[in-house]
Amino acid sequence: MKKTLVGVLAAAMLFSGTAMAAPPSGLQGKLDGLTKEHKFPAALGTTTDANGHARAYTSGTAELGKRKPVPANGQVRAGSNTKAFVAVVVMQLVAEGKVELDKPINHYLPNAVQDGRITVRQLLNHTSGLANYTNYLGLDKFEDLRHRYFEPRELLDVGNAHPKTGEPGEKFKYSNTNYVLLGLLIQKVTGRPVAENVDKRVVQKIKLRDTYWPGVGEEGIRGKHPQGYSKIGNGIEDVTELDPSWGWAAGQIISTTKDLNAFYSALLNGKLVPQAQLAEMRKTVETKGEMWAGAEYGLGIASTPLTCGGRYWGHGGDIHGYETRGGVAPNGRAFSVAVTALPGTFQDTPEEATKAHDAVLATVDAALCGAR
Repeated sequence: MKKTLVGVLAAAMLFSGTAMAAPPSGLQGKLDGLTKEHKFPAALGTTTDANGHARAYTSGTAELGKRKPVPANGQVRAGSNTKAFVAVVVMQLVAEGKVELDKPINHYLPNAVQDGRITVRQLLNHTSGLANYTNYLGLDKFEDLRHRYFEPRELLDVGNAHPKTGEPGEKFKYSNTNYVLLGLLIQKVTGRPVAENVDKRVVQKIKLRDTYWPGVGEEGIRGKHPQGYSKIGNGIEDVTELDPSWGWAAGQIISTTKDLNAFYSALLNGKLVPQAQLAEMRKTVETKGEMWAGAEYGLGIASTPLTCGGRYWGHGGDIHGYETRGGVAPNGRAFSVAVTALPGTFQDTPEEATKAHDAVLATVDAALCGAR
């Protein structure tokens, strides 16, 4: 995990190792703190109770330099939440007997990786030891790659070209390369694009209205949305429009905070995968400083301790212009929040960036612990 500001931006969909602050009262106040104190242009969040009743919150402006209302439940780039969608499809294929968790990935994709011991399970829980291709794409000079299209095999080639971070199964090490392989696995086994599989098997199945996988070459966001911002060169630019192909099965999806709540709730309620496969997804490994304090990683989903007791399940994602965090508490209450820049974009120091990221996580904790 990259804990420096440059590392957070360059790795794009990785998590930052930060501690969770105590939740204050008032959820609207928490979102206002993200925009006023921590300088994010916009913050938007949605709470959904166990009965499916949702309430949206917004703060800030949808576009810098204008007093433009933030659209309630606006679409954002959801980054690594894509991994949870992809993991669900893999586990559905496991339930159908088409994939085995503990078979080597090379069984399905011959010669895809040099180490023939790496299994499907180890890709899902980031214990494969494969290098993270996003560390080597040059995302710190995002202006050079912003409109470049990448084929999935290009991304895999970058990951394979760099040294392993460990032996298969040895330790958790977050790597987007794992999910590129899982996307290729889905395509090989089903004979159809991963985007189509996610759409039919997840999005349409639970009727997510505002979630989609951008098409090849599609750089915009289709629905109502706040603008996203990133550091480019010596300045800050609107990067709402970009080619997300470099994220592919690791981070390409566009969604809303309401849809993310619905997705994680449906998953944890057994509406997307059978109970046996859900139990496998909830088997976690320690992240040991790779993620925020107390986080554990399962098969495409992560659990985080709550200050009010228990743990919540979700994922989260970082991509240029947007950060999302959230999940579902043991009582069925769900909350997701999005801000329209990565921490470190508008903050002046690494310390301020860390506090800003802490504040995003603390907002999730406050909402799931009952703040309204």
